Amino acid sequence: MTSTMPTLPEAGPTTLTLDERIAGALVGAAVGDALGGPVEGRSPEQIVARHGGRIDGIVGPWDGENWRTARPVAPYHKGDGHITDDTLMTHALVRVYGAVRDHLDAYSVATHLVPELISSPRWIPELEAEALPLQRIFLAEKWIVARLHYGHVDPREAGNGNIVNCGAAMYMAPVGLVNAAHPEAAYAEALDVAGAHQSSYGREAAGVFAAAVAAACTPGATPTSVVDTCLSLAKDGTRSAIEAVCEAAAGHSDFESALTPLRSAVAPFDTVGPDYRAPSLGARRPSRLHAIEELPIALGMLLVADGDYRHTVLGSVNYGRDCDSIATMGGAVAGALHGEPAIPADWVKTVAGASRLDLHAPARTLADVAREVFVRDTARRRAHESAFAALAGTP
Repeated sequence: MTSTMPTLPEAGPTTLTLDERIAGALVGAAVGDALGGPVEGRSPEQIVARHGGRIDGIVGPWDGENWRTARPVAPYHKGDGHITDDTLMTHALVRVYGAVRDHLDAYSVATHLVPELISSPRWIPELEAEALPLQRIFLAEKWIVARLHYGHVDPREAGNGNIVNCGAAMYMAPVGLVNAAHPEAAYAEALDVAGAHQSSYGREAAGVFAAAVAAACTPGATPTSVVDTCLSLAKDGTRSAIEAVCEAAAGHSDFESALTPLRSAVAPFDTVGPDYRAPSLGARRPSRLHAIEELPIALGMLLVADGDYRHTVLGSVNYGRDCDSIATMGGAVAGALHGEPAIPADWVKTVAGASRLDLHAPARTLADVAREVFVRDTARRRAHESAFAALAGTP
């Protein structure tokens, strides 16, 4: 992958509707999240040893019935179709869109997302209890509450000082969907929203992931057109990492042979290091040279699978490491490309039942919001066109 300009997609025989692409992306992200949760933090070799081969569907907790006390995972019930914090945060952002019903910015995080996390109890599948989302999310997400609710920091600057990881990127699919087929707008909006959460390459990845989802919604989009769009927008180490991983992916059509090459390609840009559970000294610090691991690998697996949802997600899951977030991202993009019919129906049913979630309600909400925002955007564009024409003296 060396192109700096996005490849124009070719029109296909069937064009999915906005509703179908939004449902595919959000359901696809949640299912990918649930599949990756039970093996998060493990290596491909450990996964094979534990499960007697590569994972090909929903599996139970890593420690079986001992999940309540097993370290370092306890007390979370990861597995059996339970979604994790990736989906909790994604659905929370959808509810923010449902409240604002327009584009979001860093102030929307302070005004709407923070109260979602600290004052609205939800069923938390991994805790098997109703609790505040704040009680489940990772420290990098708790940072939002600490800085905005307790610290009263300017929302546009609240992300500065937080650890840099995929925490901001993992829930940015809704931004891409509200800006469906307009990746440049998705990139800009996600950078603004994520500014309340992170800085540096974590914030950059949030923008690029949102752009990838928006690009995947374009009629006739392909995995290659999505990646080329990402390369046209991504900056610094994020762009370099995506390019390196996707070049490595080009030589593979099966995730089994791609696992090691993709890890080798992203390793120079990843600050966590070879041992996922023992991060390196420079892990998660701001840098223009580095990138999160999850987004480049998700895009690489998308290319290896030629956009096939099942293959993309299973490649992401069997990669290990932060595989729930990798599968969330890969699942969102593949789902946007092909719609919900591409997602195995038994996976969708199991995840919805086990997690006690209506996986389709967020998609319906976001589709309505996207239409309202488009009407508003069109009016704003027309007003600008009229004003500029008057200034320029053009008819």
